[in-house]
Amino acid sequence: MHPNSERRASVRRLQRPPIRQSVLVHSDISHTFGTFVRTIALWWPVALFSSGKEVVRDILVEERLGGRISEIWEDGTIVVWGEILSWEPPHRFLMTWTGTPATTEVEFTFVALGPALTRVTVEHRGWETLSEAQWGQVCPRPGGYAAGWERILGAFVAATEKQPSGTRLLPGNQ
Repeated sequence: MHPNSERRASVRRLQRPPIRQSVLVHSDISHTFGTFVRTIALWWPVALFSSGKEVVRDILVEERLGGRISEIWEDGTIVVWGEILSWEPPHRFLMTWTGTPATTEVEFTFVALGPALTRVTVEHRGWETLSEAQWGQVCPRPGGYAAGWERILGAFVAATEKQPSGTRLLPGNQ
């Protein structure tokens, strides 16, 4: 056996750690969770983080196990972001993420730290499913997905804290 072939056989794919971001929201857990899933179209920065950019007219979260999260364009095109794998309102939901070349997972957790304080955490994992070329493709911006999730959560905090608990951002969605 050639010495290099033995060394190549022992090379393993690098495990890429999950990306984790957390924010504190000055709102109770139920309001925070509800705002996240029911008003996502109002606060999600679609110009930066969507397939359709300026043609996105809505984002829909089907609030159930197996439900889809989709962006809907002005012409009716539907782009599915993922499917809900676990649905535990107001504490957590887990979804597939199809915005990467190979499907990854995104988990959102909501933890009450007080009557009007909630920690929201996103964990994006499953990066090992991507090849090296795909990995380079999904993180072209400085900071990659870590910076993206930080910006997305920042937009969410700003939208949530503008609305007092119990206020509906979209009529009929509570």
